[in-house]
Amino acid sequence: MIEENKEINLTGNEALQILKEINLILISLHDMGSYYMEKDVAGYEKETTRFIDQWKVTSRLSKIRGILSEKFDNTLGDDDMDDLERAMDELKYWEKPGDMPDDIV
Repeated sequence: MIEENKEINLTGNEALQILKEINLILISLHDMGSYYMEKDVAGYEKETTRFIDQWKVTSRLSKIRGILSEKFDNTLGDDDMDDLERAMDELKYWEKPGDMPDDIV
């Protein structure tokens, strides 16, 4: 990691924007799980999908990523990647039904 990226700073407003989006998603998913506990699994799955789509969860996550990403210096290293590209290159992404992340213990 280049020196400029070892410490990044957020304004209070940026941090609040991020925390509000995370809270909305996290608390809503928790509340759905609690609501549907011991109820119809199909209903839970349908409502979770509806929430993700209609509450624009991917757009909200993209907004968070944008706020954080813009704080990083994107100078390329010897491998022609910047620090963010290098860190994301190691992630395992969903490819097919049944896939599981590598980082669940």
